[in-house]
Amino acid sequence: MKLVLASNNAGKLSELQSMLAPLGVELVAQSTLGVPEAAEPHCTFLENALAKARHASLLTGLPALADDAGLCVDAFGGLPGVDTAYYATQFGLPKGDANNIQVLLQALQNQPDRRAALVSTIVAVRHAKDPEPLVATGRIAGLIAQTPTGDGGFGFDPVMWIPERGMTLAQMSAADKNTISHRGQASRKMMALMQTQWLP
Repeated sequence: MKLVLASNNAGKLSELQSMLAPLGVELVAQSTLGVPEAAEPHCTFLENALAKARHASLLTGLPALADDAGLCVDAFGGLPGVDTAYYATQFGLPKGDANNIQVLLQALQNQPDRRAALVSTIVAVRHAKDPEPLVATGRIAGLIAQTPTGDGGFGFDPVMWIPERGMTLAQMSAADKNTISHRGQASRKMMALMQTQWLP
């Protein structure tokens, strides 16, 4: 089965491709099909993921998969949430992982509550007007570390400290991270949904 991934994020494409490989699903990045990024005007991961999946499916005629994910910091009432990718731009810095981490650590400098969660919502649609989209969500909670550690992953992985593992997500191997990560959880749930509802 061929699906268009409604994202231009190379990290997401790589992670989702490897996780969905057992199903024989081929993920194609929307950029390779000339699909521009969809507007993400909503305040929840679910609404934005659904909007992205429908947009990509509409413009390609293919089934589509979209992931909307972000960091929810307890001390900030769950923000940056859906604005995670553009977090640094709110403070006048260019979009990018390093700038996002820099801004986050500055904002938490005098904050004793460093609890946070990475959340991923994956949506799949058979076509743009699919009345029954598949929805899977994953969440991993941890603490924001004082300084970035580790070279793996992307996004906030270098500062997402997982107490049970005694390390950040960026210090884990890709395989180990995928067993516990928000996207890993959501991907496994999505695989189960596809197997029972889409595949013969």
